[in-house]
Amino acid sequence: MNVSKAHAIQGGLQVSVSLKPLGDRVIISPSEDEASTSPGGIIIPDTAKEKPQQGTVVAVGPGRTTDEGKTIEISVSVADTVIYSKYAGTEYSQGGSDYLILRESDILA
Repeated sequence: MNVSKAHAIQGGLQVSVSLKPLGDRVIISPSEDEASTSPGGIIIPDTAKEKPQQGTVVAVGPGRTTDEGKTIEISVSVADTVIYSKYAGTEYSQGGSDYLILRESDILA
């Protein structure tokens, strides 16, 4: 397994991940949704909340390899805030933090 430390700053705290994504994959730390009440004042339980679709990039792979063997670099970098597809990626937990591993094509903006 190819392991390295990647660091990013999220909310003023330094986040480190001891994984290096392969190919065109990116590791994202999903942002925490702090709104637990509806606009009408109804408290929304954790089980009814939607998954966040925004997060901070904490590690980036080397990029996609073409059929000719050339590597196309990923257009996002560590510490970028991105919006991604709702059901994209694989969830991963390390050291009490949740991460999402997804392909560059699942990043929308």
